[in-house]
Amino acid sequence: MNLNVASARLKSLEARGVIGSRLYEKHPPRYEYFLTDKGKALGPVLKALQNWGEAYGRTPTRGSEIDSA
Repeated sequence: MNLNVASARLKSLEARGVIGSRLYEKHPPRYEYFLTDKGKALGPVLKALQNWGEAYGRTPTRGSEIDSA
């Protein structure tokens, strides 16, 4: 993943309150990221999506199409 993309995603998640950050080194500036309560609340949702994917998802082979029904 491109560093700029990762940075933009972290900033977006932080702005939405899903993660927080703490400065742990000033020179050069380094941050650690953590899940907020809002971010932790996503855990069951992500687990449900994982379970659905394991039950119904499949990895298409090269040249095949994903079933629409």
